[in-house]
Amino acid sequence: MSWAFLMLAGCMEVLGVIMMKAYAVTAKKLYLLGVAFFFVLSLGSLSLALREIPMGMGYAIWTGIGTAGGVLVGIIFYKESRNFWKLFFIALIVACSVGLKLVS
Repeated sequence: MSWAFLMLAGCMEVLGVIMMKAYAVTAKKLYLLGVAFFFVLSLGSLSLALREIPMGMGYAIWTGIGTAGGVLVGIIFYKESRNFWKLFFIALIVACSVGLKLVS
């Protein structure tokens, strides 16, 4: 169950970043509520995950999910630049996160 909480925490972090970008683009204060809501859910889920997952590993995977998810959302929905090396290094982040899970 801890790994499910960790995945949920990473996804909530990505949603928080999406809300942050929406606020930056529109300046609608409602998006700030979304930022707070999703980051609170993210940190709460991360806390639950860290009951069983070692802190260093859990934090590394959580930030990896957030980093990879944020970059992919930026590329897909906000037309941010993409190139071979950016995608290559995002793939490395994902591979390292999977590797950490496999060795735990």
